[in-house]
Amino acid sequence: QVQLVESGGGLVQPGGSLRLSCAASGSIFSANGMGWYRQAPGKQRELVAAISNIGRTKYADSVKGRFTISRDSAKNTVYLQMNSLKPEDAAVYYCNTVVITSSGTYSTGSWGQGTQVTVSS
Repeated sequence: QVQLVESGGGLVQPGGSLRLSCAASGSIFSANGMGWYRQAPGKQRELVAAISNIGRTKYADSVKGRFTISRDSAKNTVYLQMNSLKPEDAAVYYCNTVVITSSGTYSTGSWGQGTQVTVSS
């Protein structure tokens, strides 16, 4: 069973940057897309960014131009580079395997514990 461990969260000031990492057990990258989701208190979990197994990416409108998702197959790791962070980006961030279709992107694995991102001055 694939296990995903998120890391890299923390406290950052508005306008700052963070890079999140998601380390995966097993050889998942050759067959699966990967996605980053976030959930703020009182809100539903939402897709932030996704990357297909061939490197095609998609982003939520709220993070386009600020966040970049990437993957390193040799390290079984997917990253989320977050720049120009805003207070509304604060949330617990999760990664998961995803299926990317013409009708949407859907998570397919189990959720990990996530990593907390706090944006505050």
